[in-house]
Amino acid sequence: MEDREMSRRLEGKTAVITGGTSGIGKASAEVFAAEGANVIIAGRSEEKGQKIADQLGVNVFYKRTDVTNEDDIKAMIDFAVEKFGTIDCLFNNAGGLSRGDLETVTPDDFDYSMRLLLGSVVFGIKHVASIMKNNKSGCIINNSSIAALRNNQGFYLYSAAKAAVTHLTKVAGNELGRFGIRVNSISPGAVATPIFWGGSEVANMMDDEVNAKKLEKLKGSLSKATALGISGLPEDIAKAALYLASEDGRFVTCLDLVVDGGRIWQYHEAS
Repeated sequence: MEDREMSRRLEGKTAVITGGTSGIGKASAEVFAAEGANVIIAGRSEEKGQKIADQLGVNVFYKRTDVTNEDDIKAMIDFAVEKFGTIDCLFNNAGGLSRGDLETVTPDDFDYSMRLLLGSVVFGIKHVASIMKNNKSGCIINNSSIAALRNNQGFYLYSAAKAAVTHLTKVAGNELGRFGIRVNSISPGAVATPIFWGGSEVANMMDDEVNAKKLEKLKGSLSKATALGISGLPEDIAKAALYLASEDGRFVTCLDLVVDGGRIWQYHEAS
């Protein structure tokens, strides 16, 4: 059997990963680079983004990107093409918590939440589609959530936006399939990432030791919320993205891949 550790399934491919400075995005950059990809890490934390790029090697670059701004998304795509000539995979991973609840939400809360969680995907696809059409191939991966699939108390704008991402994935996959472009989403659940304490923006303001302690505590809690009795890790989602981005996923499109360890929706903390 082929040694997967040595297979370098993305050799020579170029991948752009948004939200790449922490959590799932950072893990995906590490996995993709190890599998031979040229990687553009996009995010708002210049210090962390550049540090990660420097650690991962000469074929990894950081581009400061605010995905709530379409001009930044276009600049990110242009930067990748300038560096590597094309884009083979776009992982629309960036996200965070929505703002406002049912009785306090403001128009600004709504606009920000939708720009971050849904608009970043819409405009990422918009600006990469023509490149992939010219190549007659490509892979777009959108980070959704199990919150899109089940009754999720609280964070209703987050859940609604993620439901839109999941459906948009299927519509875009159907439209772009004839050009050889595959579009899939991943719905993580019970994965220990900084989103639980405010997302990458908050995590980037903390030092690595503080974030590590928070993650360890979170993993203990999340392990009680899965059928497997373990917490998901960012690497679990990164490896799912690798499958979709690689030749292994050549016949997979319009799919929402749920990676949640068999999430248990009604559970009680151990006393």
